[in-house]
Amino acid sequence: MLDICLLGTGGMLPLPDRHLTAMLARYNGRKLLIDCGEGTQVTMRLLGWGYKTLDIICFTHYHGDHVTGLPGLLLTLNNTGRTEPLTLIGPPGLRKVVEGLTVVSRDVGFELRFLELSYEKQSLQVGDFYITALPVPHNVKCFAYTIENHRLPKFLVEKARENNVPQRIWKALQQGNSVEFEGKMYTPDMVLGEKRKGIKVSYSTDCRPTHELQEMVQGSDLLICEGMYTDDSYLSQVKKHKHMLASEAATLAKNANVKQLWLTHFSPALPTEYINVSESKKIFENTIAGTDRMTTTIEFEEN
Repeated sequence: MLDICLLGTGGMLPLPDRHLTAMLARYNGRKLLIDCGEGTQVTMRLLGWGYKTLDIICFTHYHGDHVTGLPGLLLTLNNTGRTEPLTLIGPPGLRKVVEGLTVVSRDVGFELRFLELSYEKQSLQVGDFYITALPVPHNVKCFAYTIENHRLPKFLVEKARENNVPQRIWKALQQGNSVEFEGKMYTPDMVLGEKRKGIKVSYSTDCRPTHELQEMVQGSDLLICEGMYTDDSYLSQVKKHKHMLASEAATLAKNANVKQLWLTHFSPALPTEYINVSESKKIFENTIAGTDRMTTTIEFEEN
């Protein structure tokens, strides 16, 4: 199962009761963070999932409301006694941006590993997280992300026996590894059933909707997407600055056949106590206005 927390829902600047947009994912005890604006470590503290097992930070782009919380978070991670490397992923210029931000936190006792993306769609694996990054239109280089957790096919004892697979190598084959044993090669398909559906969560802010984005988020269990304004009269403004309306996010969710949409990255002009998404729900019924530290657990589906 995959735990997801929307750490904050604000865009542009933090408010006293609305932190900046960031998402935290937890799988098998390890964590992945997308974006790290000012105050991210504060809302992480309020959440209570801890810091030490954070392995990956992905950046959508390098505007201040998405990156300036990094130095403080690194110092907090250092105070936990962390020694494991931390992987940082982001658009071109990642190393330069991080080196500039971390002048005040360069004495951390763990390695920072940089995965600087080229400005094209690409997929990579870090631990149990399978990450796809897609360039999206904003006024600086920006990426949307999909994170997936794959699930191995079911181990079939009868199939293993029919294929005369020695029992001592069952475990390795079940984990997806091919094994040479006593001069014969055994492959996972000799003991495994059909492919099983994994978990897919998509995250997109600070961009306009595109066909490529719709394709990438297709079939997501959860789409977390910018809905900067809930009033369509702001369309010309969001087009100018390359943002997205709540109604556009709902249309994207509908066309991509996602299961649930959480809106986020709200304008500071929107109220913090209640955001009316009734118009968006007319487009995509399973639309929810995100709130700080909203959480969900997504289970693997049984075939």
